[in-house]
Amino acid sequence: MADDLADILNAPIVKHSVNIAGHATSVSIEKPFWELFKALAENENKSLNQLITDIDEARSINLSSAIRLYVLHNFQK
Repeated sequence: MADDLADILNAPIVKHSVNIAGHATSVSIEKPFWELFKALAENENKSLNQLITDIDEARSINLSSAIRLYVLHNFQK
């Protein structure tokens, strides 16, 4: 269990290029969050860019943080 926790707590932050409303930007998110985010987009039949645009339109915080909170919210349901 300690090894699993160390792996999670030391997950690399990966920068991803995304497109929001026609302009390119990037988000930096830990790999486990990104993998879950991709799965959520697939489950909602949306592209990553579509889902990121939805989040971008609703957020008032940093985009990377908003994506993490979106993932958390979906797994708390």
